Amino acid sequence: MRKWLSSALLLGCFSASAQDIFTLSSPDFTDNAMLEVKFAGNTASNASCTGENVSPALSWYYAPDGTKSFALILFDHEGARGLGVTHLVAYNIPFQRSSFVQGELTEGKGYTGGKNTHGTLRYSGPCPPAGSGAHHYVFTLIATDLQANALPTGLTHGALLTQLKGHTLGAVSLIGRYGN
Repeated sequence: MRKWLSSALLLGCFSASAQDIFTLSSPDFTDNAMLEVKFAGNTASNASCTGENVSPALSWYYAPDGTKSFALILFDHEGARGLGVTHLVAYNIPFQRSSFVQGELTEGKGYTGGKNTHGTLRYSGPCPPAGSGAHHYVFTLIATDLQANALPTGLTHGALLTQLKGHTLGAVSLIGRYGN
């Protein structure tokens, strides 16, 4: 009985503290699961882009204390034959916000757009070349101590990371996979 009570108390402690961990999730896919075709890019000139280019819904919880804004990056490490492809650079997301509904990142709503690899300021869905296997699309949400209007429009992935140095409070990632 005493051993069971000790175990129950220990498990209770872990589950209570786990509730306060900075978390990113999606109702559209679980971590490391395959993304639906509708989330893939849609570019007539690219045979690998046959989706609907709809951004998945994302939600986050338990941002670090002192968070004033968020940045969100979507990066494919396997893209461009290992050089990587940035599909989304979004920042100046107000700390009061805790989600994006499906399609909102495609529409460019609720954030300042940075320039992705394709040269746009919005979500650009996965388009891995046929036969290259399932790529890993990493959604990384970064909590910052910067005001939600602190950064200018059009920063690239690298330029954003440079601007965030010394201003990050924590980050969390979610992986979606996709292949043609």
